[in-house]
Amino acid sequence: MPTAARSASHPFPPKPASGMRLHFVITDLQIGGTPRVVRDLAIRLRPFGFQTTVTCLAPWGPVADELTSAGVPVHAVGVTRPTQLPTAVRAVRRLTEEADVVFSFLVHANSVAALALRGRRTPLLQAIQTTQPYPAWHWWAQGLAAARATRVVVPSASVARVAENGSGVSPERIVVIPNAVDVPAAQHETHRAGRWRVGFVGRLDPIKRVPDLIEAMALLPDAELHVYGDGPERSAIEATVDRFALQDRVTLHGTVASSADALMDIDTLVLPSDAEGFGLVLIEAMAAGVPVIGTDVAGIRDVISPERNGLRVPPRTPSAIAAAVNRLRHDAALHLRLTAAGRMDVRERYAWESILPRYAALIRSAVADSRSEQNAD
Repeated sequence: MPTAARSASHPFPPKPASGMRLHFVITDLQIGGTPRVVRDLAIRLRPFGFQTTVTCLAPWGPVADELTSAGVPVHAVGVTRPTQLPTAVRAVRRLTEEADVVFSFLVHANSVAALALRGRRTPLLQAIQTTQPYPAWHWWAQGLAAARATRVVVPSASVARVAENGSGVSPERIVVIPNAVDVPAAQHETHRAGRWRVGFVGRLDPIKRVPDLIEAMALLPDAELHVYGDGPERSAIEATVDRFALQDRVTLHGTVASSADALMDIDTLVLPSDAEGFGLVLIEAMAAGVPVIGTDVAGIRDVISPERNGLRVPPRTPSAIAAAVNRLRHDAALHLRLTAAGRMDVRERYAWESILPRYAALIRSAVADSRSEQNAD
């Protein structure tokens, strides 16, 4: 194992005394939507009778600290290059020896888990969380990995369609379970005095199209933008800020441990992506009572019902983003209607109380089916 590998428990964890042993495998545990989903599942499924463990292929990340603080054993394999694929496969094969079921997330982890479980009867659940069309080889690799999976879990109908068409996953093996959030008892305060505070929360990746949001700010002289997150697009975003001379109205805050803190400090959330699997931050904002604007693209369409719980705008159109922000600024009735419907939608469709039992039932069913097949043999 590489020297970067790290574990929060003994590298060969003892067999739990009781409870179904559920082992999550994920590409990394940096701050992001999918790592937060895995974190919440690993912690919240424990009261359902699961002994949860998490392995990430990459080096240790901040979400790993959150998991260990909650008592969940975490292993970081520490691979950083594609040539270390055999190392990752060997590590995951060893770490999952005692698992009753393995649940992997994202294409790299799905592929490694499928290879690691070759020759075993351990049921494998996989999750696909994106509709991003490129790189195309990801969907090819996901198709190969899915052949080993018992079920493929997706957060939206949009991802289900892409998994079927892009990776050849049969519809009967796809299970749609939305992402979930807690609904705070108190919602966001009304706008405070001063500039209208527009916000973006997420990884700074080209697919997110944050420069479009910077350009929209040039059309909103009485607003300011707060960008929470980090990633490979940061330098391009900084260059766009300089190009439009917006240094006094755009703040890049970097990575934040909690999106809730960021959401409480903005008046409108904008997600200007070219594609999303779901847009977890959208329902986090809705739950907090922050009105949302998103592009009319796959994934976001599954969450935002235009003019009812949010606003949708054409992708790659900064002028449309600016117009939508202005509508929310100046139409108090619209603002109130959207935030009320958003909170209601989250309570009815995306609250953990309704989502967790669906995950628990799926995992138990996968194990029961596997044991029935083995008994039949």
